[in-house]
Amino acid sequence: MNMTMMPNARWSLDIGATPTTGDAVKFRVWAPYAKSVAVQLVDQDRVMVPMQRDERGYFETVVTGVVPRSRYRYVLDGGKERPDPASRFQSDGVHGPSVVVDPTSFRWTDVGWKGKALDEFIIYELHVGTFTREGTFEAIIPHLSYLRDTVGITAIELMPVAEFPGRRNWGYDGVHPFAPQSSYGGPQGLKRLVDACHAAGLAVILDVVYNHLGPEGNYLNDFGPYFTDRYRTPWGSAINYDGPDSDEVRQYVVDNALYWVTEYHVDGLRLDAIHGIFDFSAQHVLKDIASAVHAQAELLGRHVVVIAESDLNDSRVIDPPSVGGYGLDGQWNDDFHHALRVVVAGERKGYYEDFHGLTDLAVAVRNGFVYNARYSAYRRRRHGNSSRHCRPSQFVVFSQNHDQIGNRAVGDRLSTQLPWDVLRVIRALVLLSPNIPLLFMGEEYGETAPFQYFIEHGDPDLVEAVRQGRRREFAHFGWSPEDIPDPQDLATFERSRLNRERLDERQTALLRWSQALTQLRKKEPSLGAGEGTIRKHRVWVFDDERVLVMHRWAGDDAASLIVCGFNTSPVTVRLVEPQGTWLRRLDAMDKEFGGSGQGSVPTQLSISPEGTSVLIPTYGAAVFMAS
Repeated sequence: MNMTMMPNARWSLDIGATPTTGDAVKFRVWAPYAKSVAVQLVDQDRVMVPMQRDERGYFETVVTGVVPRSRYRYVLDGGKERPDPASRFQSDGVHGPSVVVDPTSFRWTDVGWKGKALDEFIIYELHVGTFTREGTFEAIIPHLSYLRDTVGITAIELMPVAEFPGRRNWGYDGVHPFAPQSSYGGPQGLKRLVDACHAAGLAVILDVVYNHLGPEGNYLNDFGPYFTDRYRTPWGSAINYDGPDSDEVRQYVVDNALYWVTEYHVDGLRLDAIHGIFDFSAQHVLKDIASAVHAQAELLGRHVVVIAESDLNDSRVIDPPSVGGYGLDGQWNDDFHHALRVVVAGERKGYYEDFHGLTDLAVAVRNGFVYNARYSAYRRRRHGNSSRHCRPSQFVVFSQNHDQIGNRAVGDRLSTQLPWDVLRVIRALVLLSPNIPLLFMGEEYGETAPFQYFIEHGDPDLVEAVRQGRRREFAHFGWSPEDIPDPQDLATFERSRLNRERLDERQTALLRWSQALTQLRKKEPSLGAGEGTIRKHRVWVFDDERVLVMHRWAGDDAASLIVCGFNTSPVTVRLVEPQGTWLRRLDAMDKEFGGSGQGSVPTQLSISPEGTSVLIPTYGAAVFMAS
């Protein structure tokens, strides 16, 4: 019985290969297209065991003499040999046989772990393959104390880890949604990482892809109508969420979400590009996913969040079901990034043409969506709806992420484009905003290595198609095809690895600034300390001076004032509120943070109804706390 049918029952995966008692394994697969299905036991002289079909197209059998780590395939209609659509492990890659995994064999030590509420998250997005030289799950573990104590984050977000072709990929070409990437360390490696994160007090968010599957090793259509031609995504055929036989497809995806939460103890799911999920059913599949995950989390007794990536600017995604929403906990806010990028780098090509300086950035901080039914010149139509009623902690904000770096011509980071004084201002804005902050790996110290798009496909025609597709994609932004690195080239991957072992003085100072900001956020109730604390905020913009000011408070006494100056020369602004005495807590101009040590903002502000003039140094950033 599945979760959708029995929401009060603790979920377990009912498809794939499941060890039962002794040396028996139950095999179950949905294959409505097939007249017959057999299990081929690869390690037992390819013995074939026929399966029995039910009325919904599921084939099932129980086989004795099979143990964990045994390899198997399904044989469809006596001909096609295919890996399991619900394979837990693909030790030989996307085309190889599947491997039986005992989901109860790992010895978890996180019994007391309850997860974290979304408003406690300071997220660190990382790519497993390039975060360390080894490029494995377990190689991340020695760095967890650095992430927790030095960087100050509270959650890591793993880019997709479902089995993809080769050893080099961003993860969005995964084709085995239930199988952690073999070259990263497979199921045991991922479980060890999650367990170690929880021991370190860190939550784990997993990026999952429910809008498409990759082009190489995708055998789902041989089993049934997992895809539809009625819609198209930029990445290929859309998944069939609302056509004939879509009930089983929807359940497959809901099961996948529950699988990561239950068998891998993850604390959150980031749903990739939900604008590529097409569903005109009366109840959207996103609502199914969110409600199933939340129900399972309640049964497990811990926090689990569901966060969307969406360019729809549709508050229904994060509105509760009681008002017609899908009930997701949060979403990435690209409007914040785009407005910020226009402010600091003057970008005007592509979607950046829609954004116009600090005023739009303030709207993003204050309300969430900048495009809330406004006319978009880029889209040539109105876009979005209002998110003013949403909580600030429902929006994840960032100055960089894998897309916004990797989907540039050479994958260059802000640290190679902007003065480092600007990086400190950006860091203060992101980490102390009323939203949920996200850093991309290496951003904390100003990594200068690029993060480029890389693949390792086995089909030469597919490789060439990817090359040409990247060139066409960037043409809209005015980039020359010759500037685009070859995604198949090993050097492209190797250039994208972090170089944290050799930090220079400038990087070390920026890391100290990042740490000071995250520690302050975790300590001060007005900024982020305390689960469930009710916080409020106001935002002012001085357009001519290029200064943004955030006032945040929680209760009568806990209050903070954050000044972010994007000014290219010293300016004076006049503050008439918030009135009272404010003591400087942090100043980006301090030498320990890489500043000049000169031209700092005052150590104390006394703001009266008549107003107080404040000198803001070039690219000044400072934090004041109420006296």
